Amino acid sequence: MIFKYEAITNTGEKKSGTIDASSSDSAISAIQRRGLIVSSIQEEGVKNGIFKLSIFQKRIKMKDVVIMSRQISTLFEAQVSALKAFNLMATNTENPALVKILSTISSDIESGISISEALARHPDVFSVFYVNMVKSGEESGKLTQTFSYLAEYLDRQYQLTSKTKNALIYPSFVIGVFFVVMILMFVFIVPRLKAIILDSGQAIPLSTKIVFALSDLLINYGIFVLIGVCIFVFYIYRMTKTEAGKKYLDRLKISIPVMKNIFIKLYLSRIADNLDTLLSSGVTIIRSMELTSIIVGNRVYEDIMKDATEKVKSGSSLSEALGSYPEIPPIMIGMVHVGEETGSLGNILKTLGKFYNREVNEAVDTMVSLIEPMMIVALGLGVGLLLTSVLMPIYNIAGGI
Repeated sequence: MIFKYEAITNTGEKKSGTIDASSSDSAISAIQRRGLIVSSIQEEGVKNGIFKLSIFQKRIKMKDVVIMSRQISTLFEAQVSALKAFNLMATNTENPALVKILSTISSDIESGISISEALARHPDVFSVFYVNMVKSGEESGKLTQTFSYLAEYLDRQYQLTSKTKNALIYPSFVIGVFFVVMILMFVFIVPRLKAIILDSGQAIPLSTKIVFALSDLLINYGIFVLIGVCIFVFYIYRMTKTEAGKKYLDRLKISIPVMKNIFIKLYLSRIADNLDTLLSSGVTIIRSMELTSIIVGNRVYEDIMKDATEKVKSGSSLSEALGSYPEIPPIMIGMVHVGEETGSLGNILKTLGKFYNREVNEAVDTMVSLIEPMMIVALGLGVGLLLTSVLMPIYNIAGGI
């Protein structure tokens, strides 16, 4: 079988290609022997990555990985060997998909490979960041602290991301129901009222004409409207699969008036949090910046971190490297500069991470408190305009009888 893969080198450079192997596991092993870390892999012929070979990402939640990391850290503190620790985790984990992965990792460790190499064989569960953190812990002899750092970091990211997503679920549901109800009214209710109003022979207001036109559009050309919506959705989906499309959407996220503050602070919190976690684990500043650029989650900030990494390699300080980008706020640059001068960069980054985490939480809370009344007003106006447009002529008919 031929597999397409995307991988990352030890320097953070992205690679892609194809490989002939009997299974996905064999393909991953062969790629890793080339010194690459697999980020995604799929069988050739599976279009556009819709059907991934690995379904672990869908079945294993970040919360499962957080719990696993905490338990591994606890077992290491109790002087339990790595092999026994992963065996115990495999026999005491409820998620069957995670059990299978932990059993495989245990077997790999027993065969003589390192923990980081064993974890790297499951890129859909353990990110490049996670694997490199563990590798750093192995090299520095701080595996216990590393897994503890990972658990705390992933827990913070999980809570932050979940809160942001959950804040949008309720308004999305209400707006979806609103559009469904409006479409049903335009298709089934408005045509009946239209016949009554036209038969009356009275002058029809402009707003009523607009409502009738929308009703006719949905009834006569509804299938074409649906096809158009499907084409638009498919176009957006295809765009998200291209590098230019992904970058455009990432730029859009930090440009939308209401949402940009949340997204910007979210990415800044990730940058500060990642750098703090990596530096605390003994990873060099250059490698920390390279890994942060890979996992920040936004291509605009990814490019910023990559450019800043090159500047630091050339001799610039971190604050100088970040200071030339308008997407990085002056307060962050100033605090990083203070951290560099006082030799407490780790503590400063930890403070920045907490600060931006708190800012994101407050921004989400503010957005939620504003969305509900704004949504009620907007939906009320929409329903009110529709009802006024069709009921006022009916009222005039009744008044003339």
